[in-house]
Amino acid sequence: MSYHVHYEKEAQKVLKKMDKYEAAIVLRWIEEHLIDSHDPRAHGKGLIGNKSGFWRYRVGAYRIIANICDEKITILILNIGHRREIYK
Repeated sequence: MSYHVHYEKEAQKVLKKMDKYEAAIVLRWIEEHLIDSHDPRAHGKGLIGNKSGFWRYRVGAYRIIANICDEKITILILNIGHRREIYK
């Protein structure tokens, strides 16, 4: 059972605005670690508080916030941002 990755519109907008080099690093990380992954939780960390239920993935100074749906076997990338700004 391998997971498929889908992007929310907010995450797509952020990727378009990012520096091309940094966006390529983030996309390559997603491709290597999340697309067709058998256990997406192994690479991330569960969030707590008001973002409970979401998962965080660390890629250098950037963070990927995602929702993992086991029933549909999908990972929905909600937002991507710099570590200073992503949790606000």
